[in-house]
Amino acid sequence: MVLLYRTGITSFVRRPKAVKVILALRRSMSSNEENDVILQTVNNKGIITLNRPKALNSLNLSMIRKIYPAMKKWEHEMNMVIIKGAGEKAFCAGGDVRTLAEAGLKGDHTGKIFFREEYTLNALIGTYSIPYVALIDKITMGGGVGLSVHGPFRVATERTLFAMPETTIGLFADVGGSHILPRLGGKLGLYLALTGHRLKGIDCLKAGIATHFCESSKLPELEEELINCKNPETAVKEILDRSTEVSKVESHEFSLAPHLKQIENCFSAPTVEEILVRLKTDGSEWALNTLEILSKVSPTSCKVIKKELEEGATKSLQECLIMEYRLGSHFCDRLEFYEGVRALLIDKDQKPKWNPPTLKEVSQDIVDYHFEPLTPEEELKV
Repeated sequence: MVLLYRTGITSFVRRPKAVKVILALRRSMSSNEENDVILQTVNNKGIITLNRPKALNSLNLSMIRKIYPAMKKWEHEMNMVIIKGAGEKAFCAGGDVRTLAEAGLKGDHTGKIFFREEYTLNALIGTYSIPYVALIDKITMGGGVGLSVHGPFRVATERTLFAMPETTIGLFADVGGSHILPRLGGKLGLYLALTGHRLKGIDCLKAGIATHFCESSKLPELEEELINCKNPETAVKEILDRSTEVSKVESHEFSLAPHLKQIENCFSAPTVEEILVRLKTDGSEWALNTLEILSKVSPTSCKVIKKELEEGATKSLQECLIMEYRLGSHFCDRLEFYEGVRALLIDKDQKPKWNPPTLKEVSQDIVDYHFEPLTPEEELKV
């Protein structure tokens, strides 16, 4: 059976060529959406299309359980993999945290299972032996970042919208965030993680989230060129470099450039409390706006993320994911994450009742608890 998502497949599929579609076997705990991922092979290239456009292609367990085995198989059979999102709004807006939170409130441990399998997929992407190209057009947040940022080629467009907004839902910077964020330069990664600040378009390239750029109108052509290239090992970078050069990204000034010195000064403080003090001392409009944002997010998340990124700065991706699985497991055992999702996505009252409610009340013991090792059987193996 051949499945084609009409608006998501470029002109090459309309040619009289055989298009082999791999349909992963559904396993237990998968969603009812049999077509939530479309897997194809064309010209010895594997193509992954995240196919939940109405849900902004948010990542669920069913999707992970289709993508992972396909990628493992393709690593030995294909010469390149491309991943993209269906629809006009998102590459992937994140993990399906609402489903995880609702299950957690009922005592269901789906969250831990999800994190384990998601991080295992992230690790595979980070060590993939053939070219892996993520077309991060439109919204790319949370789980969508994990599906893209660890690969060697990430192509942004003017429509790309990146963010890691985990502090707003009482979580932490996961999907390998502890590895990539400290490596963005200075304290930019910590700023992005604590505030959930959104980067748009070329800014994603300037920040280091994307490696290349393409105007969205030219994305179908770029995809076709990639699919038709004979030697991806050498051709992919040349093709993407050309696309970026044509877009004249050099003339664009990074939107945060005027604030980089302030970010470095304020967010290099030894504690989250001191970050707030430095922002108050700065007193600029940017600093006051940042203070306003930080006054609403989870105090526990902020302190955990600061320690997480400090530790992640010296760890490999695999070590970071092992650490993050410990964090995820411990967050699943507390109500903070569920309360954040309730306030933002379920009841939508935007009034989370954080516990503890203030930074002062988040003791070092509380922070350290989240980093405690699990039993040998529970630890993530990557």
